[in-house]
Amino acid sequence: MTSKTLIVIVGPTAIGKTALSIAFAKAYQTEILSCDSRQFFKEMTIGTAVPEPEELTAAPHHFIQNLSIHDSYSVGEFERDAMSLLDQLFNKQDIVVMVGGSALYEKAVTHGLDDLPEVPKEINENVEQLFEEKGIKALQEELEKLDPLYYKKVDLHNPRRLMRAIAICRATGKTFTELRSGSKKKRNFKLIKIGLEAPREELYERINKRVDLMIKRGLIEEAQALLPFHDLVSLKTVGYQELMPYFRKEYDLNEAIRLIKRNSRRFAKRQMTWYRKDDTVLWFPYKTRHTDIVQRVQEKLMDGN
Repeated sequence: MTSKTLIVIVGPTAIGKTALSIAFAKAYQTEILSCDSRQFFKEMTIGTAVPEPEELTAAPHHFIQNLSIHDSYSVGEFERDAMSLLDQLFNKQDIVVMVGGSALYEKAVTHGLDDLPEVPKEINENVEQLFEEKGIKALQEELEKLDPLYYKKVDLHNPRRLMRAIAICRATGKTFTELRSGSKKKRNFKLIKIGLEAPREELYERINKRVDLMIKRGLIEEAQALLPFHDLVSLKTVGYQELMPYFRKEYDLNEAIRLIKRNSRRFAKRQMTWYRKDDTVLWFPYKTRHTDIVQRVQEKLMDGN
């Protein structure tokens, strides 16, 4: 049995995952991988809740603001890069921490992605153009025609997932459902998954307060600087996509903030729907002391369960 363990911290947005990941990193003198695909981009700091400078210096972090919004970076590339980094980190320590709210990116590391065929660049560009010109509804309609089964399962509000499935269907002439094996890849480390949860009313209140704090910290100015690039897929992100129509005077600031809060709450609900399907997650109320959670994980490490 391997002695190497990846501690994975999951849960909805604004629940407190960053602070808990740092508590684990300090307890085990280890490093943190982020699997939050929104935090990869260096131009998007406030709206993606990138950890504060003091948090980033409290423990070594990876995959935080390592890309530009102009870079193309797939979940498959993340799987490759994260697995390579884990090999390096496990050479010097037995425990590594991974944290983030992007479920597909977490799955890429813990479960592995299906070995899907490469999609020609022009097909990806055509699908992105469809989204940019006609919006997410056009993607939904296209996927329903190409793969009705996957259409019923996929998060229909996640444009990245819709575009990926459509591109693969177009490139292969087969449905995405046919090409997904669902088989788990063998990993050379053990997994302990920790989830943070809160009653819905409390979680929604935390989300609303976080959005208000982002506005105070300069989210509007950050998003306005990115207005020339609003067509990029990376900016089809909650907190930015709602502000672009405001800049075009399609509605006022109060409406933009209302939409950010609403869409953040909807995103949190989708996150919990996904994570609740995973019966390996050990759930804790978000108010649980970090030392108690660390102690519980230490017990699991000691007894091997």
